[in-house]
Amino acid sequence: QVQLVESGGGLVRPGGSLRLSCAYSGFRYDGYSIGWFRQAPGNEREGVSFIGRSSGKTFYTDSVKGRFTISRDNAKNTVYVQMNRLKPEDTAVYYCAAIGPPELDGSSWYVPPLYEYWGQGTQVTVSS
Repeated sequence: QVQLVESGGGLVRPGGSLRLSCAYSGFRYDGYSIGWFRQAPGNEREGVSFIGRSSGKTFYTDSVKGRFTISRDNAKNTVYVQMNRLKPEDTAVYYCAAIGPPELDGSSWYVPPLYEYWGQGTQVTVSS
C-alpha cells in the first residue's frame, strides 16, 4: 500500500522559513519521482516543485524560484522542500504526489492528473 505523508506545515510570519517533508512508502519498485503542489481556497491545484527519482532533475514554478529548494534523501524515502522568504501568497495546503517512470520533464511535471499517488496535505499559513 503506497503512502505519502506530508509534515512540516504551520503558521509563519512573512519572510520566515519552513521545511516540508514528504515521507513515502509502499512503492512496488524504485523510480518514483515526487512533485509538490499547493492549493489555496478558490484556486486550482498548482505545481510548486518536482524532483526526478533517476535524474535528480528539479523544476520550480516561477513564483518560488530562488526561495524554495527541493531535495530528496533516498535512504530515508523522504523528499523535502525548504521554503525561505515566505510570502502571504504562499499560503495554501501543500501536497506531495508521486509518479512512476518515465520521468516527467519541464513541460509536464506540474500537471496534477499525471500523478498516481497523493498525500493528505499540510497547511502552510504565512501571516503577520
